[in-house]
Amino acid sequence: MKTVLVATVGDRLGAEAIYTRLETDGFPMAKVKLLGRGYKQWSEAGVEDPFATARQQMQRMLLWLVPFGFFAGFTFNQATQIDILPSLNRLDNSLIGGLFGAVAGALGSLTVGGGLKVVIAGRSGTPFETRLQQGKYLVLIQGSDSEIRRAERLLKAQPLEYLQAYTLDE
Repeated sequence: MKTVLVATVGDRLGAEAIYTRLETDGFPMAKVKLLGRGYKQWSEAGVEDPFATARQQMQRMLLWLVPFGFFAGFTFNQATQIDILPSLNRLDNSLIGGLFGAVAGALGSLTVGGGLKVVIAGRSGTPFETRLQQGKYLVLIQGSDSEIRRAERLLKAQPLEYLQAYTLDE
C-alpha cells in the first residue's frame, strides 16, 4: 500500500511554484513528479488512476451481475408466483421480476464494484489522464502517511483546483 497525493493546477506557473515550494521545504524530490504538457505524462508516472480502475471494475461486475440479477428475479417470480401487476399474465409478471433483478444487479455493481466512489466524487472524480488532456498540470507526491500530511499542509496554502489523497495497492 502506498499513499499518493495529487494536486491539480490549472497552469504551468502554478505547478512549478508548488514544485519549488516542496523543494525549498525539504521534501524528498525523488517522491515528487510534475505531470503535464512539457513534463511527464500519466503513463510515465507509474501510478494507477483510482477512478479509472473503479470504473473498469464496476463495468466488469455490471457485465455479470445484470444478467444474473435478471435470471434470479425471473426465477424467483416463477417460484413464488407473485403477481406484481395482476392485470398481466404469469410470464409478463416474471419478466418484470427479472427487470427488478437486473436493476438490483446494476446497483450491486455500482456499490460493490467501486462505482460509488466515482459517483460521490462527482466532477473531482475525473480521471487524471483526462485532466492532463484538458491542459491542466498534476503534482504527484508519493510517500508515507506523515509525508503526505506534511505535503498536504504545504499545498493547502497554494491555489489549487483539486487536492486528493489516495491509498493504492502496489
